[in-house]
Amino acid sequence: MTTPLIVTGVRAEACDVLSFELRDPDGKPLAPFSPGAHLEIDVPTANGPGLVRHYSISSDWRDTDHYVVTVARAAGSRGGSIAMHHDVRVGTTLEVRGPRNHFPLDTEAESFRFVAGGIGITPIMSMVRWCIANNKSWSLLYCARSKNRAAFYDQLSSMTEQVRFHFDDEHGAPPDIAAELGQLDLRDHVYCCGPTPLMDRVREHCADRDPDSVHFEWFTADPSPQLTESQTGEFDIVLRRRGARAVVPPDRSILDILEELGVNMPNSCREGVCGTCETTVCAGEVDHRDHVLTPSEKAANQTMMVCVSRAASATLELDI
Repeated sequence: MTTPLIVTGVRAEACDVLSFELRDPDGKPLAPFSPGAHLEIDVPTANGPGLVRHYSISSDWRDTDHYVVTVARAAGSRGGSIAMHHDVRVGTTLEVRGPRNHFPLDTEAESFRFVAGGIGITPIMSMVRWCIANNKSWSLLYCARSKNRAAFYDQLSSMTEQVRFHFDDEHGAPPDIAAELGQLDLRDHVYCCGPTPLMDRVREHCADRDPDSVHFEWFTADPSPQLTESQTGEFDIVLRRRGARAVVPPDRSILDILEELGVNMPNSCREGVCGTCETTVCAGEVDHRDHVLTPSEKAANQTMMVCVSRAASATLELDI
């Protein structure tokens, strides 16, 4: 179910980066959100059907009268960011779902180390605001191609004790994550959002840490690794509530088969990064291939993303 929200402000944050302020048309309070949350927006386009896209909320979680989403115009975009920049103006009504949060801030943690790359700063901004309001220890490494492409630069540049910038055009190379992050304290929780190469370097640097203290928000899925025949073989799915059973062949996803069966399964990215298709698992073992669930959530085997994850057992029974 979508909620109509009206665009009441558009602000340029950096080169090819715009923030959009969204409010209820009647001025009603909006659903609360927590730092790291995102909205699923039906992006209108001038020439064709709308596009469903997920954008992190960059505004303060205490602001209940509006949301702000910040969008970078990507040349290689599948159309969502280009449509937001070209077709969305003050007065535009957008159909919105959420807020939802697959990148939540652990508010019980003692200290936070944030790493953002490019537009990956958007969920981090809400987290930084929460840390400041709650007197939490935090630091931020913000990486961008250049200063003029760094959203929120003016706001962050005044926080010199907590924020370090790395601009590729000034340094001539990507950041040295090991040098930038240094020796992490056991109390630190690491939050990273940005391009895949940056995320991979942070993941490598944090490989020996408690996985529940390292958190990532992925834009796109990793390139598919080489999988064994047993990992790509066919398996059965049982739809408990429908009383149906079907075979998932090696070259099809569970989501593909559900759509063939006429199941109206919410989905968006089809890459395991948005969490829209999360489904409860009643029985069987899951081969998790998403970037949404935490290691502990995957080990619990209670839900799965049917767009990419498969079965590690002969049969999976789903609450569908």
